[in-house]
Order: sequence, then structure tokens, then C-alpha cells
Amino acid sequence: MRQLAFLLLTSILFISCEKDINFDLKYAEPVVVVDAQIENGEVPTVALSKSLSFFSKINIDILANSFIHNAEVTMSNGSITHKLKEYNVPLGNGYSIYYYGIDSSNLATAFVGEFNKQYNLTIKVDGQTYTAKTTIPALTKRFDSIWTKLPPPNVDTTKRVLMAKVTDPPGLGNYIRYFTKKNSERFLPAFNSVFNDEVVDGTTYQGQVDPGVDRNQELPTGDDKFFARGDTITFKLSNIDKASFNFWNTWEFNQQSIGNPFSQPGKVIGNISNGALGAFCGYASQVATIIAK
Repeated sequence: MRQLAFLLLTSILFISCEKDINFDLKYAEPVVVVDAQIENGEVPTVALSKSLSFFSKINIDILANSFIHNAEVTMSNGSITHKLKEYNVPLGNGYSIYYYGIDSSNLATAFVGEFNKQYNLTIKVDGQTYTAKTTIPALTKRFDSIWTKLPPPNVDTTKRVLMAKVTDPPGLGNYIRYFTKKNSERFLPAFNSVFNDEVVDGTTYQGQVDPGVDRNQELPTGDDKFFARGDTITFKLSNIDKASFNFWNTWEFNQQSIGNPFSQPGKVIGNISNGALGAFCGYASQVATIIAK
């Protein structure tokens, strides 16, 4: 009887502690979103769009209409300033994606990315000016070799694991982001693609390289998380600066926390001025290709 009374009392206490919490999420005006990058040996690219409301119904028409057109976009490497031109890439069914790149009609001021150089980006749109800067650092953190090996037990034996041996130079502050490409597909970042050297500072180590993932598709599970025998695998290891690391590190943390009620709230740390979202990132990249045997 005492146990029953105790359970009833406990239930009443829990019920009395319940409280409805209502969030008043107000409408927020769209802001500029910047996805800009420059890599050693490559021309710069800048994609501009408008942010969407948290509760927006996403469809292809809304996404297509989110691109920002007719912006004035310039980039400087410290000695040359180039005005980028807007291009479109048709996707079919009347849809396109848009980006700003080197103006092929004005190659006198065009340039590609170089190691150990700072770049400044200026965007003017709708009477507002947005700026950002990034660096392509020196290629100090390198991989010495890559190879493939058999998968773990209980995995299809036609699958392969990509391995890499990497050397980190002495001194903290070496940040990396990595990508992989299978056959003729595009480069994709891994689910966890950015790392610092707090644990591996000044060491040579080896580890498994997970395949890059397309975050617009369902994430691979089971045997699909591995490469296949016969795949031509291209591995790209990119040295990045701290601002680029902070952006992708916080972005991936927030993306991986979606739907987790126990995750901590976080803010994506960009490097664009004037309240814009996104980042301008520089990549110092080393690339190698191997066939999975």
C-alpha cells in the first residue's frame, strides 16, 4: 500500500512539473549567403543566394529562385583585382545553377590560386557591400602515400578501404579538409571532413580515409560506406586556414546534430562581413589517384 501511495505521489509531482513551452519564431528577412573558394592552380568561384525561412517548404523552384543575379563581385590577390562574371550551368527541365567566375573576356586581370597568398573578396548587391578574406596556406601537411586494403570482417569482400599515411609538421595550427572522388564523379567531402592537429602534432600517422558523401542524397550505410574493387579513387588533402576550419567544423557539427534532441545548440561561424552567411575559403591541395585492387 505504501508503495502504491508513493508511486501516485511521484506521478502527481511529475505531472505538476510539466510546462508547455511555446516558441514564437518570427519571420526573418532573407540574407545573403556566400559560398566562395579558391584553390592552388584553380580559378576562383563564388555562388550567391538568399537564405530561406526555417519553415520554408523546399522545392526546386524555391531553390532556383534563391540565386542572386547581377551582383558586382570582385576578387583581389593583393596585386591584381578581377571582376567576376556570372555564369549558369543548365541542369535540364529549364533549371540552372549560377555562379560567378573568371571573366573570359577580360583575362588580363584573371588569376589562379597560389600557395602562401591572401585573397580579398568584395560583393555588392542591392545597395549593400560584403567583404571577406582568406588565405591559401603553404602545403605543409602532406600525405606520404595512399593504398587500399581488404574491408573488415562481415563486409562484402569486393569492397576496399582507402588508407593514407600523413605527416604533420611540428607546431600547432595545421588545419585540413579532405575530399575523395570515385571514377569520373566529382570531388565530395567526407561526412567528417575537417581536422586540426591537436592530437597528431609533429607526427607521422596512418588512418582510414572514408569516402566523400553527397549530402543531397541519403547517407550510405553498410557495405555502401566503402569503395569497390576496381574503383579509380582520387584523394585530395587540403591545408586550410583557421577561419576556413572554423566554418566547416561548426557547419558539420550543426548538420550532424539535426534531429538529435540531446545535441547542444551551435552557431556556424562564417567569415563574411555585414551579416551575410557562408564563407570564403582557400585550399592548398595535394592530389593523388589509385586504383582499388
